[in-house]
Amino acid sequence: MKTTDHILIIDLEATCWDSRPPRGQESEIIEIGVCVMDAKTGEISRNEGILVRPQYSKVSPFCTELTTITQKMLDEEGVLFDDALDILRAEYHSEHLTWASYGNYDLNMLQNQARRFNLDYPLSDSHINVKTLFGCVHPTIRKSVGMSRALGELNLKLEGTHHRGVDDAKNIAKILHWCLQNN
Repeated sequence: MKTTDHILIIDLEATCWDSRPPRGQESEIIEIGVCVMDAKTGEISRNEGILVRPQYSKVSPFCTELTTITQKMLDEEGVLFDDALDILRAEYHSEHLTWASYGNYDLNMLQNQARRFNLDYPLSDSHINVKTLFGCVHPTIRKSVGMSRALGELNLKLEGTHHRGVDDAKNIAKILHWCLQNN
């Protein structure tokens, strides 16, 4: 494993639709929620949501309802995907830290989109699937459960807006810290 004093937590949001994507559009990352958690104390030292302008899709009304992210926000504040990856490398040392996400969706989405855009993958190979870890460590939950339910099982409050990467990264950190303390 890479450095484990601090763990990078990532939660992605992507373009989505209530059914199939419109012709010519495909799901792509629109927010990289990130925080750095001290593995011993659970303290969050950095937290942000990097908004990413999609290149091959538009934010649907369904997606805005789910995430609160609008196309206008991305057009005005978003960066290109390769710039977002550069932020992860330069500001979060993403290639040198163990990183975690809730499930494998984020891992697969980042790998696939980096490959599709012909970019170098920005994260280390040391990944913790918090969803799987929680299922292994929790005394009564032996199957995978959603992040919100996992927080509820731990009597922890979901803070912020669910399905906003900036907030979900912090919520995932709470679950991971509990798992590390109880493993």
